[in-house]
Amino acid sequence: MSTKPFVYQDPFPLAHDDTEYYLLSKEHVSVAEFDGQQVLKVEPQALTLLAQQAFHDAAFMLRVSHQQQVASILLDPEASDNDKYVALQFLRNSEIAAKGVLPTCQDTGTAIIMGKKGQRVWTGGGDEAALAQGVYNTYTEDNLRYSQNAPLDMYKEVNTGTNLPAQIDLYSVDGEEYKFLCMAKGGGFRQQNLSVPGDQGPDHPGEAEKLPR
Repeated sequence: MSTKPFVYQDPFPLAHDDTEYYLLSKEHVSVAEFDGQQVLKVEPQALTLLAQQAFHDAAFMLRVSHQQQVASILLDPEASDNDKYVALQFLRNSEIAAKGVLPTCQDTGTAIIMGKKGQRVWTGGGDEAALAQGVYNTYTEDNLRYSQNAPLDMYKEVNTGTNLPAQIDLYSVDGEEYKFLCMAKGGGFRQQNLSVPGDQGPDHPGEAEKLPR
């Protein structure tokens, strides 16, 4: 019989998040009290606004930290002329996209949202619909490419014309925060938003080739 004491360990702990965020709005959120504890009340409009802005930014913007890394190639003495040319084109493309008309890439992807909802966050339900409304708003108002098809029968399908449905997965966690990871997965990789553990050692050659594609 084991004599070790019970200790809970999060199987997938995240490192410190040093991402720079900006305030989108102070509306549609409030604080209330329930059973002696503070709860965060989030209205559906907040979820719609958040999803809409997240996918707009994903289509047209890149983080400053990323741009600085690309720009550093231009000053790198070990970078070739070809390296510097490609880096410069990336920066010029980003400048054009930042104007909000032409996206960074024409393949604006399948909308995937993963949310972790704290136990002390109250929305009243309908979270998926509110988030999907935000996806709809972005793809229809920003004139982004529609990548989703819906089946008509066993052999025929039609483009939905809205880039819906989105893949939305919400999880319940501790705390009073509602955190989201929004991804626009393109290039045929919309089904590969999870890492699959595998042994790539010399005793298991070719394991990656067995994964579904």
